[in-house]
Amino acid sequence: MKIAIGSDHAGFEVKEELKRTLERESHELVDVGTDSTESCDYPDFAGKVARAVAAGEVDCGVLVCGTGIGMCITANRVPGVRAALVTDAFTSEMSRLHNDANVFCAGSRVLSVDMIEDCLRLWMKTAYEGGRHDRRVGKIEEARNG
Repeated sequence: MKIAIGSDHAGFEVKEELKRTLERESHELVDVGTDSTESCDYPDFAGKVARAVAAGEVDCGVLVCGTGIGMCITANRVPGVRAALVTDAFTSEMSRLHNDANVFCAGSRVLSVDMIEDCLRLWMKTAYEGGRHDRRVGKIEEARNG
C-alpha cells in the first residue's frame, strides 16, 4: 500500500516510529514532513497528505500532531477526504468499517506510540463494509458541496 504520512513538531517522533513500522510491513511511504521537532504549522502537512489522498497519488494518509484534532479538521477540508480522529481500537475499526475513512489521524500527546501503532494496524486491515453505509458516505460529500 502507498501511504502519505505527515506530522507537525508535536507528532514528529511518533511519525518516525510509525514510518519504521510501516516500512517493516512493506508499505511504500511518502513522507511530506515535518523533519524535526522545531515548531511548525500542522495545516501545512495535513494539506499535503489530504491532497495526495484526494488526487489518488496514494492509497491513504496518516497524520499525527499533539491531539490529532487540527490535522483531522484540516484534512477534512479537502474534497474526497474522510479523515478520522482515532482514539482507540473501536474508533479505528469503525472509521474504516462504516465511514470508509481514508486518512488516519492521531494525537501524540493523547495516545502512546504503541497504542497508535496498534490502532493504525487495525485501521489498515479493516475493510469498508459498504451497503447501508454507502448512502451515508455519499451524504458526507453532499454536505461538503452545500
